[in-house]
Amino acid sequence: MKKFFLLMLMPLLSFAQSNKLSKADKIYGLSKLWQEVNYNFVYLNKVDRIKWDSTYKALINTIPETKSDYEYYRELQRFLAMLKDGHTDLYMPAGRDFEPLNTKFGDYRLFIENVAGKAIITRVNLSKKEEIPIGSEVIEVNSKPTAAYISENITPYISSSTDYGLQDISISTLLQGLDGTQFKIKIKTPKGKVLSFTLTHKQTTETEVFPAFPSEGKLFNFKWETKGIAYIALNSFTDEKIDSMFVAKLPELYKAKALILDLRSNGGGTTGIGSYILKYLTNDSLLYGSRYSTRQLNSAFKAWGKYTTAKDTVNNSWNAKALLTYQDNYFYNFDYYPLKNDLSAKRIVVPTVLLIGHNTASAAEDFLIYADNQKHMTKIGQNSCGSTGQPFLFDLPGGAVVRVCTKKDTYPDGREFVGYGVKPDIEVVPKAEDLINNNDPALKKAIDFLSKKLK
Repeated sequence: MKKFFLLMLMPLLSFAQSNKLSKADKIYGLSKLWQEVNYNFVYLNKVDRIKWDSTYKALINTIPETKSDYEYYRELQRFLAMLKDGHTDLYMPAGRDFEPLNTKFGDYRLFIENVAGKAIITRVNLSKKEEIPIGSEVIEVNSKPTAAYISENITPYISSSTDYGLQDISISTLLQGLDGTQFKIKIKTPKGKVLSFTLTHKQTTETEVFPAFPSEGKLFNFKWETKGIAYIALNSFTDEKIDSMFVAKLPELYKAKALILDLRSNGGGTTGIGSYILKYLTNDSLLYGSRYSTRQLNSAFKAWGKYTTAKDTVNNSWNAKALLTYQDNYFYNFDYYPLKNDLSAKRIVVPTVLLIGHNTASAAEDFLIYADNQKHMTKIGQNSCGSTGQPFLFDLPGGAVVRVCTKKDTYPDGREFVGYGVKPDIEVVPKAEDLINNNDPALKKAIDFLSKKLK
């Protein structure tokens, strides 16, 4: 496997990287990863097994020769990215040698996002707002067109369940690198002027950015929009105190004629935290969430399956199980129970918009599945992340941690959303002009939609 991709991604480093792992450690870590994926990955039936195994064999020869521990782990990230799953990836060890910078370049700070497939600068440090206008496009990186640079140096290392998620992450991490990494870039301003910059990763002391980040709380935000429409941002389900924060606002929320629940920044957490809030927003006594399944291995059935053919499975469940187990394609379906909604508190059942987007993920998507059949709720925005499940975590030599997704989630009726995302009822895609003018078209659409409902 060629290794020049990483060298292009990290062209100049100002310090010697950690190189403590032995060749045996590296081969063992690679093999441990390969083994646990084969044994536990729930979507193994979607993997090109010939390519997966041949890549593993090739890495046995090349991975011991990686020049640093960071490069070694990057190669493992590229290997895992073949599985195309957002809950199956590698976390680097802690420490300066393994923690790349993304936005900080000493005197400069740049935030880059995917806008209509382009790498658009959406924030800069305050002192550079005139030099680098918001809405400028990064058109070239290290003498390559941005799209080509991403394809060669960024995308192969990213684990994502969806193509749009892959593009989002690739663009937002376009200039990621360790301290001392240098990039030569060209940008095109909204007025069409082309500017060149040489940027080197270094801590930025200037803290103010333009436009400023929202000043509201990171976990929960409440405000009133026009005409009795209440806006609530539920930004994470990782901390159960968001439930008590929601309950504390109930006296005000009972006055609402309509609701907007913003889940666009909610990357998930615990499903029960989100479903607790949802209980207040419906009159239903039962809520129907995801169905779950997982691969199941019974070694004896796998042994019998080696000698079983498709014709042997006709009207024979034993042989069918044996063959499927041998093919790593036998699934255990968990018992399914709807969630009881026995709240004694007053409910808030009014026209409701759920704002969703590519960063609405995991437990936040579980929230959307529970809310799927609520006729008073309308989803506005973009497809959700399309990645959830129960990951199995294990350690590798040197301190890295790998996640492997073990659980398949679907809608109650079996429809798949992992790999596709939960689709909005009304799609709203932001444009570069919205960023430049600090507009939120999805929120505006939600307010307009609800205002018409209330007429």
